[in-house]
Amino acid sequence: MRKINAALFITLDGVYEAPGPGDTTLLEKRGWSMPYTSDEVGEVIGDNMMTSDAMLLGRITYEGFASFWPNVPDDDPFGQIMNNRTKYVVSTTMNNATWKNSHLIQGDVAAELAKIKALSGKDISIVGSGVLTRTLIEMNLVDELQLMLCPVVLGQGKKLFDDTDYTKKMDVVEVRTFDSGMIYLRLKPKAQD
Repeated sequence: MRKINAALFITLDGVYEAPGPGDTTLLEKRGWSMPYTSDEVGEVIGDNMMTSDAMLLGRITYEGFASFWPNVPDDDPFGQIMNNRTKYVVSTTMNNATWKNSHLIQGDVAAELAKIKALSGKDISIVGSGVLTRTLIEMNLVDELQLMLCPVVLGQGKKLFDDTDYTKKMDVVEVRTFDSGMIYLRLKPKAQD
């Protein structure tokens, strides 16, 4: 059976998304992960992407990707991966998903994901999509959590586990450090007691 693996860049204070473009007071906090990315980090991300053949996205991430990736040049190899890969988008507000190879999931998300996991193929990667990641972890539907931990505190932004009312223990599968200062953590949620 396929696994659902979630991957996020995250700060020391748990922020996965800094305040957006409308916030002019935090301009210096945009692009917070960029100083910590490197060729080494890119290789890990690329290797992880090759273990999957489908992406699972929340609406906000999907809309951002769908407005960008279809417009990259045809000779961009990463753009080709993004455009040709199967994409599942979870949304309660969208009516259709028009980006190439996109499928909309509405209603009983757990049942739909169980069907998708039962299909033959490689794993399914949640890319970005912090709200979706948090929700699926709470529902015990994430098989692996991959965090690219950046040694920075933002103080503001969307946090992965902000205001949760549950406890989720995880096993550490892998830890890697990079010269850039980034720490890569692979975690596996423990089964509920």
